[in-house]
Amino acid sequence: MNRLVIIGGSDAGISAALRAREIDTKIDITVIVADQYPNFSICGLPFYISGEVQDWHTLAHRTLEELRKEGINILLEHYAESLDSQNKIVTVRDSTGKKLSIEYDKLILATGAISSRPKIKGIDLSGVFLLRWMNDGFTIRRYLDEKKPASAIVIGGGYIGMEMADAFSFRGMNVSVIEYADTVLTTLDPELGRRVEETLKHHGVNVITKTPVNAIEQDGSRLRVLGESGFHADAEMVLVAAGARPNVGLAASAGVNIGNFGAICINSKMETNEADIYAAGDCVETWHQMLGKYVYMPLGSAAHKQGRVAGENAAGGNREYQGSLGTQVVKIFDLVAARTGLRDSEAKAAGFDPLTLGFEGWDHRAYYPGARKLDIRITGDRLTQRLLGIQIVGEYRSEISKRVDIISTAIFNGMKMNEISDLDLSYTPPLSSPWDPIQAATTTWIKRYSEDLKRNQK
Repeated sequence: MNRLVIIGGSDAGISAALRAREIDTKIDITVIVADQYPNFSICGLPFYISGEVQDWHTLAHRTLEELRKEGINILLEHYAESLDSQNKIVTVRDSTGKKLSIEYDKLILATGAISSRPKIKGIDLSGVFLLRWMNDGFTIRRYLDEKKPASAIVIGGGYIGMEMADAFSFRGMNVSVIEYADTVLTTLDPELGRRVEETLKHHGVNVITKTPVNAIEQDGSRLRVLGESGFHADAEMVLVAAGARPNVGLAASAGVNIGNFGAICINSKMETNEADIYAAGDCVETWHQMLGKYVYMPLGSAAHKQGRVAGENAAGGNREYQGSLGTQVVKIFDLVAARTGLRDSEAKAAGFDPLTLGFEGWDHRAYYPGARKLDIRITGDRLTQRLLGIQIVGEYRSEISKRVDIISTAIFNGMKMNEISDLDLSYTPPLSSPWDPIQAATTTWIKRYSEDLKRNQK
């Protein structure tokens, strides 16, 4: 019987195990999980911390019992200490300190990522938190319930920072967000990032940009955050949301190649350079379909797909991961921001000749009550008229995720701008228009492109 060992029990690891079981009903599968929470939605933690999700058990994609019914051996609170790739042995330590050697025929590394710890003096003070795993979420929720802090500072204006600013505000706290860049959500163009800032401020969040943080100090019962140019702000708790970095120590120690981004190098089959070792999820590099190269892009959606490919191939299949377009969406209070593909600056850096156009359109027929404006920025290539990317910001429940997904599908299939208008999209006045806003945006792009072409020919 073939033995498949998977190190890591989050999105990629469990997806791999379940797919391997579908491919081979006889394969022996063991998943090594460092904590007690296999297959939990880490992306749901901000909503558990806010109190919008009361029962943390509901964050489980599948229960432990369901996984074990699939014939998957789950080793909870087992930490993988070393990997001998020559003899195909993983050495693990359980919660009592006891060591165990596990042999494998195929191995999948799904060790995920760890929270980035910027060089901020005082980051280890009591009342300062990071958020990555279930235990982090429990620690923050317990602190909120027991200490009942009235104020919080979020260091970092990325996706987690935005969701946690919302979460703390939902609990009635005074919240400040400190971001070193010019705007929050730097994965969007600055114009859209500023609209996100407006929403934050409208909901009482103090937003400070262009301010690197240097230190955190204890000031009695409060914490003081210090930044450049004499900046300082006080709160009762601090969350550091400065991104993530791949957890690759085990892989590197076993001779697995690590790339320029500090993540595991893999091919389209999720194979590493070491025989019979695969890798997937936030610990690996991700193939970007449009850039035509590997990047580091730790996204839950990609982790699920990569894990599925790794699991299928480890069980004898021949599947390839098709790559990612960086499709992302986040809800911030009553606003939603989403993107897919390339922005103008990214397209230029990739060698395209991009034209990016701003467009404003209604999410459904304006005569039907509740119509909301969508801010759209669409990018295409002047040379080929190929659709390159889109960014959309608008109010919650405006079908923004659906529209970004349509564009993601179009980009995946290499569609050009003029082909988007041929798509047969659904229409009813409460939900959309006969000419969807994304189609109106592409036709506006074509008009602008044609005008520019005529002007240049004169």
